[in-house]
Amino acid sequence: MFASLGVPAGLAARTAARLGPGAAARLREDPWRLLSVPGVQPAQADHFARALLGPDARPDDPRRGGALVLHLLTEAARRGHTVTPLADVVSALERARVADTRAAVEAALDGGDVVTLTEEPEFDEESFDEDAEPPEPEETLGPARWALAEEAAAEGFQRLTLTAAPLLDDAGVKELRAGLPEDRSLALTAALRTGVSVLRGAPDALAEVAAGIAAAAASRGLRAAIAAPTERAAADLAAALPGGGAAPAVASLHRLLEPQDGAAAAPGAVVYGRGEQRPFELDLVVVADAAALDVELCAVLIEACPDGAHLVLCAEPGSPPPAGPGRPLDDLEASETVPVVMLDAEPPADPVAALTEAVRGGELVAVDAPGREVVIVPAGDPAEAVHRAVQLVTDSIPRALGIPVEDVQVVAAAAGGEAGTAALNAALKARLNPGPGAFGGMDPGDRVVVAAPLPQAAVGETGVVTGGGPHGLDVEFPGGAVTVAPADAARLRHGWAVPVAQARGTRRPAVVAVLVPDGLSRPLVATAFGLARRHLSVVQAAGPALARAVKESGARERRTHLARLVTG
Repeated sequence: MFASLGVPAGLAARTAARLGPGAAARLREDPWRLLSVPGVQPAQADHFARALLGPDARPDDPRRGGALVLHLLTEAARRGHTVTPLADVVSALERARVADTRAAVEAALDGGDVVTLTEEPEFDEESFDEDAEPPEPEETLGPARWALAEEAAAEGFQRLTLTAAPLLDDAGVKELRAGLPEDRSLALTAALRTGVSVLRGAPDALAEVAAGIAAAAASRGLRAAIAAPTERAAADLAAALPGGGAAPAVASLHRLLEPQDGAAAAPGAVVYGRGEQRPFELDLVVVADAAALDVELCAVLIEACPDGAHLVLCAEPGSPPPAGPGRPLDDLEASETVPVVMLDAEPPADPVAALTEAVRGGELVAVDAPGREVVIVPAGDPAEAVHRAVQLVTDSIPRALGIPVEDVQVVAAAAGGEAGTAALNAALKARLNPGPGAFGGMDPGDRVVVAAPLPQAAVGETGVVTGGGPHGLDVEFPGGAVTVAPADAARLRHGWAVPVAQARGTRRPAVVAVLVPDGLSRPLVATAFGLARRHLSVVQAAGPALARAVKESGARERRTHLARLVTG
């Protein structure tokens, strides 16, 4: 069908993957369904509809209006929003020449992919005027996929809070607290006595306390587990566990949830074996880098926690929001329904930690690094930044510091752009593992990263390609060798350079942070710097924009509904 209508052949695989079996028939029934395929813009969908329907393709077609509404909300979700004001949607529809915006919204709601929500205005005691008309509730729209996930997460937080009982009696808690500093004592008490708690602190302290809480619980016969972002991060956390006695389970959250290979899932997602019908057999779950949980994964996690289980959500202060829609940890904290424990700040242990802590506080400072723990490499433009990064990875860091290439991770703000991860990976592959890209752009020896969850590995997990063929792509991940099916291979990207959003939560011996003016914020820069354990090279191609972003730019606000749902 695409060939007969002049549609680029490369779009066929993406369309089949998104619309599933019978994609051609579904498009003939409603050509504007093409808008649900990633990368397709309204003008392209209109062109396709005209080619397919001829004069019957009208701007006022209800199918077009409904598809545009879902497209607008999906684009907002890519920016992190789970809800969008109805007025904003109507304005965008008018700009797209939709005459009857109400009919378009109704068509989207009838399709089941969009839901409507009512936001009650927040009460402002200071400006309250008893004679004034009360403000009208604001109507918002959201993609059903994420709106329902927010509802499930909110219900789960409420359920865990209401069904929780102390995991140990007062004497047991008191014994475990003996000798602990006050902040550690508060964290342990919150974990053992309340259903849901939030723990924030610097990376090293956070890892130490999370491991200590889980180990203390396991030492008293409780079933405890630590869930890390990746298997590589889980191995680091396991190494931080105190020796002796019963040990908690430590694994990636992905593996704890038991992903099901071959199960039908929403686009870009996986189906997990653990959930409401088959919850964890655990008393305590400690989640590292919980700020990286988007609302969908958060809902899956909460539903997998049985009644009475305790959940500890750990994150660094000022963490960037997740790569996916929502901001469940920040919303939960804003709801003021659970205890939040902030670990006391300690003197930075090394120059990397000192720089990271300064950035987290809004300052970009020079640090004393006698062992070249931190190196600033100026670059005049993006092309020079790529050149400097390749030089650091392939020569300077291995030669001067003895850190092998496989322990060096390059990070950047985003995938696109002249110094984004795509450009960096192309240059690094040319130096480290040149080849024709025999298997869907990959060659044996290529480092890859999971960009969308696979049944075999979580987002951000890196591995090395070992082979490939019609059966799929063979990859060695930290958790073992897997074969990624051809249909799922598009979820992998080259992984010498990784966006910060995917690299977060998994620290490396050496990190090369390539920074250009676009996409910078204080949370992103602090996260990028904090990924380095021994050495950090900063390829500075942002000029004064870097210091300005660190001082002034927080994470972009996200429109979400979860905080209201938790308190409702």
